[in-house]
Amino acid sequence: MHAATTSLAPANSMRGEWTQFAAFLKRPTLPARAPMPRLASLGAVWRLFLLDLAVMGVLLGIAGLVMSTGITVPETALAGIDIGPAVVFAVVVFAPLVEEIAFRGWLSGRPGHVLALIVLLGAGLAAIMLSGSGTIYAALVGGAGLLAALAILFALRRRAAMGWFARFFPVLFWLSTLAFASVHLFNFPAEDMAMALPLVLPQFATGTMLGYLRVHYGLWASVLLHLLHNGAFISLVLLAGSAG
Repeated sequence: MHAATTSLAPANSMRGEWTQFAAFLKRPTLPARAPMPRLASLGAVWRLFLLDLAVMGVLLGIAGLVMSTGITVPETALAGIDIGPAVVFAVVVFAPLVEEIAFRGWLSGRPGHVLALIVLLGAGLAAIMLSGSGTIYAALVGGAGLLAALAILFALRRRAAMGWFARFFPVLFWLSTLAFASVHLFNFPAEDMAMALPLVLPQFATGTMLGYLRVHYGLWASVLLHLLHNGAFISLVLLAGSAG
């Protein structure tokens, strides 16, 4: 194991950040290590959020044009659901945290992050299998898995990214982004999944930004952008519902 390639120079402007993001997409490269959370990094999250809004605006505009021709698009799982505080919390807070850990927590390539995720996934599956025997058993297994993952993160906190991971990072980055977009197909009815493929383009586009932030600024940055993205989305849904 050894350190990965060095990161890009810090960007101090909107144009600079977007240019570095474009360069990253052209040739995804794993930085040596994301910096510790710092106030200046919030600027990067804000600049990528504005880019995210711009891209979403273009894609929504295209979708509107398609629908104006009479083509019917599948409805999402949120259609017809009474959006209360619990749903808002799940969409804006819980989903970003879980999805970032699952799809991008390991993108650092550091052994602690990879092993901790494997432990969490194993404990989660075991907890689901034991849920029929009683919630207490599922909770115990889940709690043990969480403690084990935290212990792994602490024990391996100084380990650099694995060499093979850095070499295959471009492939792993795009696979992660594709998986993130694909899982959102389950927001649509099974019979409409084929038609819904173009509808997960927003998640694919946002996934590239989340991956960039994760490896260059840290997991907290991708979680924050994901939170802002979902918050903007649920706000549009609520505004559309109130207007109707």
